[in-house]
Amino acid sequence: MSLKLVILDRDGTINADSDEFIKSPEEWHPIDGALEAIGRLNHAGYHVVVATNQSGLGRGLMDVASLNAIHAQMNKQLSKVGGRIDAIFYCPHAPDENCLCRKPAPGLLEQIAERYGMTLDNVPFVGDSLSDMQAAQAAGCRPHLVLTGQSAGLRGQALPLDFPSHTLMHNDLDAFVSYWLRAVATSSAALSALAT
Repeated sequence: MSLKLVILDRDGTINADSDEFIKSPEEWHPIDGALEAIGRLNHAGYHVVVATNQSGLGRGLMDVASLNAIHAQMNKQLSKVGGRIDAIFYCPHAPDENCLCRKPAPGLLEQIAERYGMTLDNVPFVGDSLSDMQAAQAAGCRPHLVLTGQSAGLRGQALPLDFPSHTLMHNDLDAFVSYWLRAVATSSAALSALAT
């Protein structure tokens, strides 16, 4: 049986984003319902992994110790609602470093595929930006856009033409989880019916 995996962006998807970057645990604030949504995925048997650009490191705005402290805060708050994140993959580079891991490049997602020894076909990648969706498409993931963070202004609008055409939109991470768990249950029921 294949691993049940969901990949999430961090800033603007799990926690409130900031133009000034999230540089300390005190600046990290979860979006309403996001941590509980991750807990629901865990309880449904999913491994949840984060793929996040953290150019604040490459820009010299914070160090790795600060990033680790932010993630410790995130994991502490998650544990209070019965959730967990299995691994966090991050790109530390500034945009002008032309690395292969900064989204929209698929490098982070390819690292996840390698770590878990699997292809990412049909694995959902949930994020709040065009670069997230482009990375998802390049890595073969299913692109799911949450209308929080960078895409909050798209609520009530059609998907912009520059996004991958098969991108699905959800109000927030909680709405994505409700959709995904319902879709998986429906698919499983259909397969069971075929087998009988």
